[in-house]
Amino acid sequence: MNISTISVIGLGYIGLPTAAVIASNGIRVKGVDINQKTVDTINQGKIHIVEPGLGELVKQAVADGHLTAHTSAQPADAYLIAVPTPFKGEDHEPNLSYIESAAKALAPSLVKGNLVVVESPSPVGATEKMAAWLAEVRPDLTFPQNKKEGQSAEILVAHCPERVLPGQVIRELVENDRIIGGMDQESTDAATAVYNLFVKKGNCIATNARTAEMAKLTENASRDARIAFANELSMICDKQGIDVWELIELANLHPRVNILQPGAGVGGHCIAVDPWFIVNQNPNEAKIINQARLTNDSKPVWVMDKIEAAVKDIKNPKIACLGMAFKPDIDDLRESPALNITKNLATKGYEILAVEPNIKTLPQQFSELSNVKLVELSEAIKQADVIAILVKHKEFIGLDVQAVNCLDFVNAV
Repeated sequence: MNISTISVIGLGYIGLPTAAVIASNGIRVKGVDINQKTVDTINQGKIHIVEPGLGELVKQAVADGHLTAHTSAQPADAYLIAVPTPFKGEDHEPNLSYIESAAKALAPSLVKGNLVVVESPSPVGATEKMAAWLAEVRPDLTFPQNKKEGQSAEILVAHCPERVLPGQVIRELVENDRIIGGMDQESTDAATAVYNLFVKKGNCIATNARTAEMAKLTENASRDARIAFANELSMICDKQGIDVWELIELANLHPRVNILQPGAGVGGHCIAVDPWFIVNQNPNEAKIINQARLTNDSKPVWVMDKIEAAVKDIKNPKIACLGMAFKPDIDDLRESPALNITKNLATKGYEILAVEPNIKTLPQQFSELSNVKLVELSEAIKQADVIAILVKHKEFIGLDVQAVNCLDFVNAV
C-alpha cells in the first residue's frame, strides 16, 4: 500500500495521541471528531485532554501541517476508528452505534485499495459488523466478507485494539506490541504495514480479526480478576482486623506471588467495560470473569459505607473526597468509581469538598448539586471533618493524616 494520508476517527484519549504520534513521523493525518470545540482546539495546536507529552506533539504536528482536525469524514488511504463502545443499558449489552456511525460516515469517501481498521475495544464479531455497514453504504465495492473465491477485496478491513496505559500513552504507542487481525490475509498485511510506520520498538503480531478482538478483552478481564482478588482481600481483612497493606507486602515476599493493591473499585473505559463484553456473549461460561466484575463494581459501595460510618456521629459533616479520576495523575473520569462515590455521597445530602488536581471545573454530573465544591487540597484539609483518599494522585502521596484538621480519615487506595 502507498500510505500518504491516514484519517483517525475519534479524537479522544486514544485517537488524538494516535493521530499525533503518526503525524510526528511525517505522515499526513486528518483527524475527525463530531465535537466542534475539540476540533477547534486541536487546529489551534492545543489539546482538550491531559496526557504527558501530548501537548508538545500536537502543537508541533499542527504547526508542521501534518495534523488537521475536521468534523466530517475526509479522504485518506487508511482509516483508524477510535470511537467509544459503551453499554446500551443495565444488562451491559455492547453499544456499537458509534462504530456504525463512523463507518457509515466514512464509507462515501472510500476508494479501491483503502484500509479501515477498528481500534475501539469491541465484542467478538464487531469488525465483521463494521465491514457489513461499510458494504451497506458502498455496494459498488468488494469487501472481505463478500469477495468471491480467488478474488481480492477492494476495501481491506482489520482490527487492531489499542493497549496503552493512560499517563504513558505516547511512549506505549511507539513501544508496545500490537495485535493485528485482518478479515483476510491481505487486510492483515496492509494493517501491519500501516502500524509499522509508527510502532518503532514494539512488534506487530498477525492474527485474525476475531482473535484480535478477543485478545483485548482477555487482557482486561485478566487484570480485572487480579484487581478483584485484591479488593476482596481488603474487605476480608477489614472484617478480620488485619492491615491489608501489610498482609499483601508479606505475601508478595513469596517468589511466585504478586498481589495487586486494592482500591476504590475499577474505572476507565477498558477494564471496567471490556470483561462485560465477554460475559454478555458467554453468560454460562464466563463465571469467574462475571464474578470479578461484580466484586469490583461492589467495592465503591463498601467504600461509601466506610465513609458514612466515619461521619455518623458528626452533625452536618463536611467530607473531603480526594480524587475523581479513574486512576492516578490523569483527568479521565470515565467509569470512575471515585467520581461515583463522590456523586452518591453528594446525592445523599452531605457537603462535599471535591479535590481533583487534573480538572478545572466540576463535571456535568454535579450541575444540579449545590452541595459540592471543587476546591484545592489545602482548603479541603482545612475545612473537612472526614478526608477520603479515593485516588492515589501524586499530590496526595505522603499526606500526613495526623497533622491535618479532620476528625477521621478513610483511605480507599
